[in-house]
Amino acid sequence: MPGTVAAPRGGILCDLHNRYETVRETLSRIDKAAREMGLPNISTRLVEQNETSDRRGPEVQYLEIFAVSIATHHMLIAEGVKPVAIVGQSIGELWALAAAGHLSVEDAARLAVARSQVLTQQGWGGKMLAVGVDGRRAESLAELINHPHLVLACENAPRQSVISGPEALIEHVERVADALGWPSLQLDVPHPTHTPAMAQAARALRETAPRVPYGAGRWRVRSPWMGRDVGDDDPVDLVAGALTARVRMLHTIRELHAAGADAFVECGEWPVVTKFVEASIPGVQCVVPLSESDPVEAVRALVADSTDVGTFRSRLAAPSRNGDGPVVRVSEPAPAGAVATLPVADLLTRTAVPAPAAPVSYVAPVSAPAPAAPAPPAAPVTVAPVAVAPAPPAVVAAPAAVAPTVAPAAVAPAASPSPAGLDYDTVLTELRTLYGDFLGYPPDLLGEDDGLEADLGVESLKQVALLGRVSDRFDLPDLRSDSSLLTAGTLRRIAETVVRARAEAAGR
Repeated sequence: MPGTVAAPRGGILCDLHNRYETVRETLSRIDKAAREMGLPNISTRLVEQNETSDRRGPEVQYLEIFAVSIATHHMLIAEGVKPVAIVGQSIGELWALAAAGHLSVEDAARLAVARSQVLTQQGWGGKMLAVGVDGRRAESLAELINHPHLVLACENAPRQSVISGPEALIEHVERVADALGWPSLQLDVPHPTHTPAMAQAARALRETAPRVPYGAGRWRVRSPWMGRDVGDDDPVDLVAGALTARVRMLHTIRELHAAGADAFVECGEWPVVTKFVEASIPGVQCVVPLSESDPVEAVRALVADSTDVGTFRSRLAAPSRNGDGPVVRVSEPAPAGAVATLPVADLLTRTAVPAPAAPVSYVAPVSAPAPAAPAPPAAPVTVAPVAVAPAPPAVVAAPAAVAPTVAPAAVAPAASPSPAGLDYDTVLTELRTLYGDFLGYPPDLLGEDDGLEADLGVESLKQVALLGRVSDRFDLPDLRSDSSLLTAGTLRRIAETVVRARAEAAGR
């Protein structure tokens, strides 16, 4: 289950709310807990396609992410998915505990708000930076500056790590990463965490958060920061401990896969954690039901596939759109959900199902540094898969989490542009060549209206690196900070921006 990601779209849960009594009941319980804490109803915007809210803030954002994750989990269970394990990233671990039945939905909502409040009260001036390199190099970069609060916070994938620390030092790290040619992106999260700087907030949470009843739960929950299954652990201590601990999503994903999970289902709105999964285990099957045009049908197709075959059969791997290895498609628009008779790890992560069918695990995203805007936003860190039976393959549901994986690519330097000839067609041709060289695509396959993230799979860190090259190529330094080109970027928008900016520069 995902951790801190962008606020969900309005109306995202409309269909699930109409179809499933368990979803309606759960959303009602979250609303009741929110009202008791002086917050607005959480479900209204998510069900009624209302993009506005009377009172927004980090507490509302966290509860909205929780509502989307737990509603997706209930849809998976209603359609016959049997989790092998449930995984959450960062605060996503709290969603995983509620989904597995370790604690009540209401208590999970109250604890999420208590966590947010102690972090806000501490008021730490920190940042989180996603860097497109492995954890060892990211950790070495943080250690180079040698500050106790500047640390490797998250290991998300072989080439995607997150560093957390004081804002001024993060800016130094960003400059060094840029000098080394390492793509990087500051994460837009309400509360930077996973650093020793959060010790004060962790103490305050242990002292002030209401102790809640908890039990064994119905399914396994795998903790990416503890590196083990959750047992008889107090939820308050778990949430407090995670504030200062490193999130090892990469290791958790690989452990689940080694235990038999070869399908992962993300319980968030966007493919965040599933991107980590694809980069960590090429060829694994990843499903993000809410990214599908028909989420329910996508899950039913996955369940039917596992039932028809008896044991889970991985589909043939298609070439990866992001250059990080093969990606297995479940159904056409996008990845689908977890499977019924298979053990599944649910980013929440699923539990093993006895019998004839092969194991499937699904993992739910947790708080991950994360992804980034509208198209899967880059989020701060968030959930991992878990596998139980070491038999046939398993399916795992992945959380939404932190920023996408990025591999630095070399692009041949281009001559500086001449003022003449910077018409739209000329710029578009140059952009196609630049992006094609970087991504390994034939330039003529790059459509000018293809979404860089949605259609071509170019993750946010790669887009940052590419915008830097466009900025250098056309001598437009302000282009690097134009976030609108990341959130809904197309070659057409970038080309038009370049033409307009060059014309304005020439007219000065």
